[in-house]
Amino acid sequence: MCGIIGIIAKRPVAPELLAGLKRLEYRGYDSAGIATLICGRIERYRAEGKLTNLAARLHGEPVLGTIGIGHTRWATHGQPTERNAHPIATDRVAVVHNGIIENFQALKRELTGLDYAFQTDTDTEAVTVLTTHHLAQGLRPAQAVARTLERLEGAFALLFLFAGEHDLLICARRGSPLAIGYGNGEMFVGSDSLALAPLSRRITYLDEGDWAVVTSGKITIYDRANQLVQRELVESVLSGAPIGKGNYRHFMQKEIFEQPTVIGDTLRALIDPASRTVKLPDLPFALGDIGRIAIIACGTSWHTGLVGKILARRPGAHPGRD
Repeated sequence: MCGIIGIIAKRPVAPELLAGLKRLEYRGYDSAGIATLICGRIERYRAEGKLTNLAARLHGEPVLGTIGIGHTRWATHGQPTERNAHPIATDRVAVVHNGIIENFQALKRELTGLDYAFQTDTDTEAVTVLTTHHLAQGLRPAQAVARTLERLEGAFALLFLFAGEHDLLICARRGSPLAIGYGNGEMFVGSDSLALAPLSRRITYLDEGDWAVVTSGKITIYDRANQLVQRELVESVLSGAPIGKGNYRHFMQKEIFEQPTVIGDTLRALIDPASRTVKLPDLPFALGDIGRIAIIACGTSWHTGLVGKILARRPGAHPGRD
């Protein structure tokens, strides 16, 4: 699952974009990249494989932009090459994207017919080129994004960076989550609050179909009908530590060694040590009214589900049907 981060700051953002992408490694990825504005121009830095490859490139090419977007990609359309790595950009807009644009082929044919050339194999490029087309028609960035979103089919989270706009990011969600973090004259956008944890604890989550215009001092949110809306500002207590690899070689190793702690935390949350009984939180239904439980899982979670099936089965229930 791809990861997204965006930052508007008062200092060069490349180091924090890279750090944000490292916090998103737990999602899995096969390439990564960032884009910033340098003297109003979109500058991209992308690499195949691990983030260390991108970090090495950034080390050799110091980046001073104070606004930028970053992405870890899990390939869905096109091979995991640098050419297909996000951000996907034209000279006017750069885009990072989670999800799938289901009608990208139709959009690509339409835009090719208008003499636009495509440089990648990604579905995301249809979004980038369509937005560029609307900008070329004289629309402002927010208008161009609104017009683009009307044409898209599928599930996605999108983040846009525009040439010449040093204080503007636009993001949108449909089926994939997005969170916006508030700073002191700075703003942050991420796939989830964990990505933003060290940067901001004041978070607004976009609702399904929302899109937002983000500047260093303000967030303006619209719903799918392009009507202004207000979304709740919440305080996050996350530090970002839970998603780091720590001293472990990889996340699987970390998860294996975390099992005793996770089991202990679960037992402490659900068992009353004084009475040695299970104490469930208040539920919006009566447990006795439940007639069927569906457990959806894969991998080792599936084995856990099988154990849960045995524990939850009613006495005398048929093992194949209940």
